[in-house]
Amino acid sequence: MARFVQSLLDGLGQGSIYALLALGVAVIFGVMHLLNFAHGELITVSGYVAYWGFLQGFSWTILVPLIVATAVITSVLIEQVAFRWVRGASDFTLLLTSFGVHFVVEALFLMYVSASVKSFDRPGWITDTIAIGPVTIETVDLLVIAATAITLGLTVLILQRTMFGLALRAAAEDFDAARLMGVRSDRVIRGAFALAGLLAGVAAVFWLMRAGQTTPGAGLTPMLKGVLAALIGGLGSLRGAVIGGFALGIAEVLLRQWLPGAVEGLTDGFVFVLIALLFIFRPQGLITVSHAERV
Repeated sequence: MARFVQSLLDGLGQGSIYALLALGVAVIFGVMHLLNFAHGELITVSGYVAYWGFLQGFSWTILVPLIVATAVITSVLIEQVAFRWVRGASDFTLLLTSFGVHFVVEALFLMYVSASVKSFDRPGWITDTIAIGPVTIETVDLLVIAATAITLGLTVLILQRTMFGLALRAAAEDFDAARLMGVRSDRVIRGAFALAGLLAGVAAVFWLMRAGQTTPGAGLTPMLKGVLAALIGGLGSLRGAVIGGFALGIAEVLLRQWLPGAVEGLTDGFVFVLIALLFIFRPQGLITVSHAERV
């Protein structure tokens, strides 16, 4: 029992990051019906800014808001430079554009920075643990779970209690009708990308703290995890994105802990098999939506 609780807590810590990434993916999909495969580049750019800050002697107290701000600014810039020009285009065009942004950003870092790994110091407390009976909890897991809960709570308040949230939910319900009612499409889309960048920025803080390094392709894995989590929960459902993130994190940890040592390295493969089975028997994901969900 203690081992299961330990795995569950570890999975929640990992899944919290996935939930933040998936929620950002779901927000953009809700407004533009765009499955944004460039979402991981927010972590790539933030990683290099963190590395630059480390070279300047910045502490993590300064790096944390710097990483979050970088993710927000990068998200808005990507929308302005790339997606603004293909609004209203087919889903396939939007998808190709997101792939194009991913490869262009990676190529720019390869050409003008370096292909080598850029390492920086992780916080001194990153490996600290807290023992509660037979269960040992990593301090970073507690922090990421708490930060995710706060961030998700603030996101709900923004969506439910602000004019921007009302406009965003209206656009997700029916963009054309929302525009006829006076909702400014530019402002809503820009705000959606800023919100997605904020969520990705919080996720990037903990992702980079754990990794302690970055590369031109650093955003690929978090992007895949976020997209998969959004698909698992039900694409277009914000609640589903959060549930999918937690489910993916818990599944990874449980499989890693319970699989025999000889096949432990195939954890990701087993996870993809489980996801494939989910899509076979429930292709709409865990939560069914006919369109982007109003929350």
